[in-house]
Amino acid sequence: MNKIIDGKIISEKIMDDLKLKVQEANAQGIYPELAVILVGDDPASQVYVKNKQLACEKLGVKSKTIKLESTIEQKELEKTINELNQDKNITGILVQLPLPKHINEEEVLSKIDARKDVDGFHVINSGKLLRGIKCIKPCTPKGVMTMLEYMNINPEGKNAVIIGRSNLVGKPLALMMLAKNATVTVCHSKTQNLKEITKNADILVVAIGKANFVTKDMIKQGAIVIDVGISRIDGKLYGDVNFDDVYDSVSLITPVPGGVGKMTICTLMQNTLQAAIDIKNHE
Repeated sequence: MNKIIDGKIISEKIMDDLKLKVQEANAQGIYPELAVILVGDDPASQVYVKNKQLACEKLGVKSKTIKLESTIEQKELEKTINELNQDKNITGILVQLPLPKHINEEEVLSKIDARKDVDGFHVINSGKLLRGIKCIKPCTPKGVMTMLEYMNINPEGKNAVIIGRSNLVGKPLALMMLAKNATVTVCHSKTQNLKEITKNADILVVAIGKANFVTKDMIKQGAIVIDVGISRIDGKLYGDVNFDDVYDSVSLITPVPGGVGKMTICTLMQNTLQAAIDIKNHE
């Protein structure tokens, strides 16, 4: 039995579907355009931004990257965002994280027009997610939920355990799981008896960035394991889950690479198209 949840295959099918939807939107006079702000020259961030550009090209979506020096002041960065907010051609704005330490990320994200916030990080979108109101949802957790749906996994009634409480993944994913009627436990660095909690998980999601952190003795037999983490050690990529160790114990598992990461980009493209449609419909 193949236990792999293949993010590459799922994302390719979504992208094929999205390409048709972009063409349909264009026929209605809707032309999505994504602006990505890249501050500094972090190699990983440059790769992520390049992947986003390639995804846009594949779908026929316009995109542009604004590269700024790592020494840029907060006010200058916010001024750039405001200019993009005012640009009617730009329907999606993304600030590549992380930002240099002297920049206040929360302040920066709050300056993005919430309608153009294709990352789903704006406090308005976060608040709507909390209240169960339609909104742009953060890409990685939304991608996780899409994977589960694609695999015909219904979280309703299941014990879902999330290791990691970040604003980017853990917290929004917990809300999305709750919306699907899962019983959700969020664990973190202060959690006691972690192993006892994870061994009760029907669905275990790990998003902490610690290579091979989750081992076989932490897994319930037959659990579904979603590995969001990624670490590079000696040039090789590792997930937060020790894949080889847990494989015999799980019913389904995402690989690293080739799992959740593939979903994040296609979900961003979904958000970019949806933002453009919503903006056009509310003109």
